[in-house]
Amino acid sequence: MIQVNFNIQGSSSLCFDCVFSDIQQLCCFSGLIGRSWAMVFVSGGYRVKIYDNKPGHASKAIEDISEQLKELKQANMLRGSLSAEDQLALISSHEDLKGTVEGAFFIQECVFEDLQAKHSVFQAVESLVGERVVLSTSTSCLQPSQVFLPVQNKKRCIVSHPVNPPYYVRLVELVPHPDTEPSVVDSTFALMKEVGQVPVRLRREIDGFALNRVQYAIIAEAWRLVKDGIISVEDIDLVMTEGLGMRYAFIGPMETMHLNAQGKCLEDYLKRYREGMKRVLSSFGPVPEFSGEEVKSINQVSVCLLPPYRTVIVIAGRKHINGKTNCISQRDFLCS
Repeated sequence: MIQVNFNIQGSSSLCFDCVFSDIQQLCCFSGLIGRSWAMVFVSGGYRVKIYDNKPGHASKAIEDISEQLKELKQANMLRGSLSAEDQLALISSHEDLKGTVEGAFFIQECVFEDLQAKHSVFQAVESLVGERVVLSTSTSCLQPSQVFLPVQNKKRCIVSHPVNPPYYVRLVELVPHPDTEPSVVDSTFALMKEVGQVPVRLRREIDGFALNRVQYAIIAEAWRLVKDGIISVEDIDLVMTEGLGMRYAFIGPMETMHLNAQGKCLEDYLKRYREGMKRVLSSFGPVPEFSGEEVKSINQVSVCLLPPYRTVIVIAGRKHINGKTNCISQRDFLCS
């Protein structure tokens, strides 16, 4: 979980000032996402408490973060103005939840995607913090109305969904609970901007949020094209990495349409391509089952295509070549 202290200017309601205090403290779980969140926040000068209820896990997480910060320093990829040593000095490990959240103003939960586990965490946390403390979850697919079901004060609840890992991929989707106060969204947005992330706001909850809905649409059509024998596994990946991916790394789909026409821009684009788009979209097949022999077939090809060092990167999070530690490139990290 992440704990944040802001400089709040006198108000008894859930209205949060966006000016940060000199005492900046956060807490996070010791898993992959929690560790990456911790690195993000220490890069912004925040003091971080890493929490895990399993003995030794939190301290082990700090050891891993220490190694990552050293690698980032060597590769000139370290975020923030502080040195790797100064950032590491901002982190401490804890196994007592009550002591960890004491004085918290913002809690970021990072446990695995299991509703019962998340419910247990938020029930425990809510009983230990004040009513003005913001409760945030890193869930990637569970809607806030589900995650925060057992929370009594839902006005301070929000989803802050990072892209894995948030240290390298800076987008954060902010999704409010139906009862969330607008000021909670504003303060969370300000926090993410402060530490160098790129937050986007969803006006209301929806299954899959925005990123995964777009991602799953791409995966589904890519899967159908391969399954139906239209294109190979290798070539459909090239369609993204050497085509759409190159474009969308710089401009989004709406901006693409706007810039790809003259006159009234997007309106002119749709005049030219509307019918063709509708025709192609109407030919899309049903949602794939993502099971059976097609999975084995596609997996077999993927294993052959994936270089061994990329597999090591996905599993271990770093690579060692010729005795030298090499920091992972952003492209490699996106494989995880």
